[in-house]
Amino acid sequence: MPTTKQMDKMAALVGRNMPQKPGLAPGADLPEEYWRALLDDPRAEAQSGASEAALRLDQIPRHLLRVGCRRCARIVEIQKVDAVRLYGRQALWKDVGRRLLDNTCTHRTGRLEEDGCWPAFE
Repeated sequence: MPTTKQMDKMAALVGRNMPQKPGLAPGADLPEEYWRALLDDPRAEAQSGASEAALRLDQIPRHLLRVGCRRCARIVEIQKVDAVRLYGRQALWKDVGRRLLDNTCTHRTGRLEEDGCWPAFE
């Protein structure tokens, strides 16, 4: 049990440790600086131009295409030549990758919202 002096000392320190600016309320909007930092981040998709997943197969410079599943951690690779032969030059890489994952998906629950893989394009 603290002594009276120790309790007085702790009570005096309580008021000093309070932040100068109050925190945000649960329903309040985030400050402009937060959003600016997110958008200025080089990893932000909007900043990097068109995402590679949104490109057509003939626009992708790499010869080996890889798509992974965030749900089951499965990775499927296909050569660009084979993808063009199977799906055509104008096919979008995100559509081709989704088809490749869905054709071999192991997570089938019977519910449309839960079925399938969650693609991560690399």
